[in-house]
Amino acid sequence: MAKIQMKTPLVEMDGDEMTRVLWKMIKEELLSPYIDLKTEYYDLGLEHRNETNDQVTVDSAHATLKYGVAVKCATITPNAARMTEYHLKEMWKSPNATIRAILDGTVFRAPILVKGIVPYVSNWKKPITLARHAYGDVYKNVEIKVPGPGKAELVYTAADGTEIRETIHEFDGPGILQGIHNTEKSIRSFAHACFNYAVDTKQDLWFSTKDTISKKYDHTFKDIFQEIYEQEYKAKFEELGIEYFYTLIDDAVARVIRSEGGFIWACKNYDGDVMSDMVATAYGDLSMMTSVLVSPSGAYEYEAAHGTVQRHYYKYLKGEETSTNSIATIFAWSGALKKRGELDALPELTAFGEKLEQACIKTIEDGKMTKSLALISTCKDPVILDSLGFIRAIRETLDTLL
Repeated sequence: MAKIQMKTPLVEMDGDEMTRVLWKMIKEELLSPYIDLKTEYYDLGLEHRNETNDQVTVDSAHATLKYGVAVKCATITPNAARMTEYHLKEMWKSPNATIRAILDGTVFRAPILVKGIVPYVSNWKKPITLARHAYGDVYKNVEIKVPGPGKAELVYTAADGTEIRETIHEFDGPGILQGIHNTEKSIRSFAHACFNYAVDTKQDLWFSTKDTISKKYDHTFKDIFQEIYEQEYKAKFEELGIEYFYTLIDDAVARVIRSEGGFIWACKNYDGDVMSDMVATAYGDLSMMTSVLVSPSGAYEYEAAHGTVQRHYYKYLKGEETSTNSIATIFAWSGALKKRGELDALPELTAFGEKLEQACIKTIEDGKMTKSLALISTCKDPVILDSLGFIRAIRETLDTLL
């Protein structure tokens, strides 16, 4: 068959370690044979981020705003060990945090459900979508390692020179400090994104923070959500028969575990990071979760919710066989292709993305899978494939669907 022609490029953000290896396999086996793939390429591998003083990350985010759709490979957020391993100039910030700050978006994460992979929480029958605020908090923090006795203060200096000053702590010895922030503009964007997504998907929306402890920071989130709901979305929610409610995050966790799923759970940035991993794992596997960042301007960035699979990468470097699940990374590509097709009025591109997702699910349901999936599947006598073998099995299934 003739290759599908694209009108507008995707922004392609390459990444690190084993996911970078899978990225190349996916393009060669599942994309290039079927699509005249047009991308604007950015290498977000840690070595190149270091070479460019992380400018490449900033450039990729602005390209996403320009073209409207991006697809991103998993990337390393360096720690002290990575500083040494990669000979870094400095401990660069999380690339995801940088991109999210520039796009001012909300991350929506949902599990990929497959027959034969039963959730650990037996009453979960429908997907739970995590809506994660993608700006501020610990990802844009400022930290100080306190050397000894002294007073730590939180100081805000207004444009006219007036100050608000609060004592954080009187240290009598060494300690640590962390300053985090958020903006009302970003919180409002987050709220609108959550309410719109709930309306679009006709799902209940839950929002949770810890306003009883954080009476200004978290309480501001709660107040803004309630204000926007009452003023702009309440009538629409009632018309659709869906519900919005706020609860403390510890209460939300208990409710989520007892639920059957089928709703959107909105969380602040770090809360969403942790809870999306919990939800993904409880549904079966972190490598079976989609993730899309949606900006207020309508730009979309698709990625896998998991990391770079470091352990498998070290095996790969030694020439050892790996059996790495590439489903979430494939779904990042399929999601981006579907959105590009939708925005460019290319139904054949959207249809290809849908067929690719169907091929992934059918391959697993037919008993062909990677080792991590085989460990949690109820399939009898599954065929365990290596990383490339699994992708090639998906290609065989895709050919039958096309």
